[in-house]
Parts: sequence; C-alpha cells; structure tokens
Amino acid sequence: MHPSEVLFQGTRQPLLLPACDHYAGSEKLMRKSMALQQELGPLFDITFDCEDGAAAGNEESHAKLVALLLLDEANAFNRIGARVHDVNSPFFERDVEIICTEAGHKLAYIVIPKPESVQEVAHAIELVNKHAAKAGRSSPVPVHVLIETHGALRDVHDIAALPQVECLSFGIMDFVSAHYGAVPGSAMRTPGQFTHPLVVRAKLEIAAACHAHGKVPSHNVTTEIKDSAVVATDAQRAAAEFGFTRMWSIHPSQIKPVIKAFTPRASEVNEAATILHEAEKVQWGPINQHGRLHDRASYRYYWTVLQRAKLAGLPLPDSVAALVGAAESKGTQ
Repeated sequence: MHPSEVLFQGTRQPLLLPACDHYAGSEKLMRKSMALQQELGPLFDITFDCEDGAAAGNEESHAKLVALLLLDEANAFNRIGARVHDVNSPFFERDVEIICTEAGHKLAYIVIPKPESVQEVAHAIELVNKHAAKAGRSSPVPVHVLIETHGALRDVHDIAALPQVECLSFGIMDFVSAHYGAVPGSAMRTPGQFTHPLVVRAKLEIAAACHAHGKVPSHNVTTEIKDSAVVATDAQRAAAEFGFTRMWSIHPSQIKPVIKAFTPRASEVNEAATILHEAEKVQWGPINQHGRLHDRASYRYYWTVLQRAKLAGLPLPDSVAALVGAAESKGTQ
C-alpha cells in the first residue's frame, strides 16, 4: 500500500496549502501579484480583497474586477482566492454572486471575514454553494474563515469542523480592537503579539482547532513592510512556537521570507527521505534508524515534511520522489 493510504487509515489526511497567502486589493497590486506568481510558480496563493480593497460606493465594480482577473490568462495555476465583505454586510451576497457566477470555476477559495458564530459561517457557506451551483461549478468552493471576533474564537473548533472549511486565519488587528483598549495596540505587532496572554490564547486556540480537524492555520499579517527580517522572525515564531503552517503577506517583499520560514530545511527533508525509504522496504513496519525507533506514528510526521517540501518547490531525493509523485497521481495531499 502507498504511504498516503497506510499511514492515514481511518483518518483524513491533513490539508496542505502554500505557506504564503498574499493579499492584494487594487487592480495594480492584483496584476503585480499575478505576474510574480507566474514568475515564482504556485509557491504562494493570492487573495484578491473585496473587503478592504473596494472603495466606498465602488463595491460592485470591484467584485466584477476580481472576477475579470480570475478569468485572466495570468491566473495560470488556479491558486487565487477572494475575500468578500463580511456576512452582515449588505455587499456580502452580491460579492459572492458576482465572483461565483462569473468566475467560480477559477476560484481557489473564498474568504469569509468577521463571522460571529459557527452558524454565521454555515449560512455563508450555504450562500456560496447556492451561487456556485447556479454557475455550474461541480466541486464545492473551499472556504477560509477569518477568526477576528470573540464569537468566532468561542466557536473555533466547530468552525474548523465544517467540511468545506479548509483554512482559519487570525485577524489580529480586529481581534485586539474588539477589546476596546483592554489589550494594548502593541499586541498587534512583535514582540507583543507573541507575549500578550489574550492574543497568545487566540493563536493557540486557532492552531489547535485546525490541527484537530486536519485544516490549515494561517498566521496574521506583519505590518512591517520595510524590514524583511521582522517578517522572517514573525514567520519563524509562528511556525516553530505556535503551530501555524501558513501566513499572510501584504507586500511582495514579504512573500519569499514567509515561504522560507515555513519550508523544511534540507537536512529535515533528507532525514525524512531516508526514514521513509527504509520504512517502505519493510512494508511500513517499525525500523531502527541510528539507534532510534520509528514506526507509523513518526512516519506520518516525516511524510508531511516531504509534502511541505514539495509544495514549497524543493527538489526531493530520488529515493522518495516516486512515492510523492504516486501520491499526487492518487489525488492525495
């Protein structure tokens, strides 16, 4: 049996997405991000922003622009999603209708901001499905949810459990603002965002909920756009200390540092390849590698290391390249 079948019997394989989610709002920035994606490949996702990207009074034309760009030949990898207005906005359903009707088949995912409960997320998904079905989309549109309210954090495990949800993102600025001064503004950025107890709690709850249900936790943005070292440090801490596997970008200069921080090191990839190659020889039974026992429990970890490396564009050792290729042919992550 293939490792993707052996190692996850009875359980769903965790979803994997590109490590960087790059947000762009204006037409100029959206086109620039598409050009960069064409240059680098599908190593990062792009989210076209209807919520903060649309000027007041220009909401409908902005949604139509998003749909137009999704259909553009520059969308070569089908890894572009859209953030619509929040579910309580009068523009929410119109955003969904325009984008799903005109370009639903090219939409990688749709981002739902500011829900107050799991019920609001479920209602939003119903509307997305209604308009996607009218447009003839055959598969459900993956849904990403922004956790940035007290109610959403309260329901975070139930939200992560919804089958169509594949990613939860932390909206740190709205979350901090929702405390009306009880949490200082310094908690929106480093180092406060990694030390303030209420913010730390929120991040850990989001990450834990995602991992419990095989979904992707996406870390909040770094507002520092001039110093790439700050972005890199934030991404490293998000990955190593808080269990996030994805992070926002709001400037092209942030994309590469984010990808690098979430990409396994070459030594990790080589170790994973060696262990899994030996495990395959014994039909996925236990092995002794340098005096350490490995079995299916650790094989799952190393298998994920290889998947993340492949997603980041790293070349895999020949000993396991065929295994990963076989997984892709089976349609697994």
